[in-house]
Amino acid sequence: MITFKDIQIKFGDFHAIKNLNLNIKEGEFFTFLGPSGCGKTTILRSLVGFIQPTDGQIFLKDKDITNVSIEKREIGMVFQSYALFPTLDVYENIAFGLKVKKTPKADIDRMVKEIAGKVDLNDEQLAKKVSELSGGQQQRVAIARALVLKPSILALDEPLSNLDAKLRVQLRNELKDLQKKFGITTIYVTHDQEEALTLSDRIAVFNKGVIEQVGTPREIYNESKTEFVCNFIGDINLIAPAIIENSDLKNYVDPHKKSYIRNEKVNLSPVAQREDTVRLKGKIIDQEFYGLYTKYTVEVIGGGLLKTLETESGSAQPAVGDEIDVYINATDILQY
Repeated sequence: MITFKDIQIKFGDFHAIKNLNLNIKEGEFFTFLGPSGCGKTTILRSLVGFIQPTDGQIFLKDKDITNVSIEKREIGMVFQSYALFPTLDVYENIAFGLKVKKTPKADIDRMVKEIAGKVDLNDEQLAKKVSELSGGQQQRVAIARALVLKPSILALDEPLSNLDAKLRVQLRNELKDLQKKFGITTIYVTHDQEEALTLSDRIAVFNKGVIEQVGTPREIYNESKTEFVCNFIGDINLIAPAIIENSDLKNYVDPHKKSYIRNEKVNLSPVAQREDTVRLKGKIIDQEFYGLYTKYTVEVIGGGLLKTLETESGSAQPAVGDEIDVYINATDILQY
């Protein structure tokens, strides 16, 4: 569907994108994930046509669109700020692109009302000024305005970043439902790991203009290919060398490499006792309550700290000062 071939993008002496090669399948919800300034928005804008690559080619359905004008690429764009017209009502905002294309008035009316229904905007909301709408409703207007032009691709640049946490989660779910309903290839840019993991079919993790890893959310999380990906995605423990040296872990891992393990894979009970399960003795020195779970910091005998997550089950929970055992399955350790 979309192919980036040997793409390089420079701004003066700054190398924003370095030799990027990537394929995105038709109908995929594909996310560009990474910290600020890593190149994810730059590559999205090059796909839409706002930025011209310094070198390389971009293909859409085997057609080279590298030098094709923005309006001929059939890509709908939803910006971080939504870029709606505050003085126009919702109907006029959605209809704007159709009017630019000189679509007949009757067709505009039919198409606007059809797309509004699909994104749950009613007739009353269509008559309101954009400024009268909530953040969530404005997002739906921005998506409707992009989709009414029947693009082959929908590009979204951090569309949830300006919303509060609760609304962000709600709209995340709505966004995924809309994408499934329309079956449209969607390219999503975010720095939020949770957003990327919950929304995506596949993720490309960017770092300093380079893709560190491409994979499904589970692959990115459980089989992080690089130390950067391992640290950027989710909460993780760097296992102190002393913990390895003073336990049976030394029989399973390379002591010359850095060893990491996800917090939730450090257990206070041997949930799945296996041949590679190693028991460590320690003491709880801190706890953080999050409602659904509690995060404990355990000082391991022999040196080093490990954090572990315990789901709230209603039964008695350990407390700071308690001496406990923790269990690690060696195959859960990531090494670099």
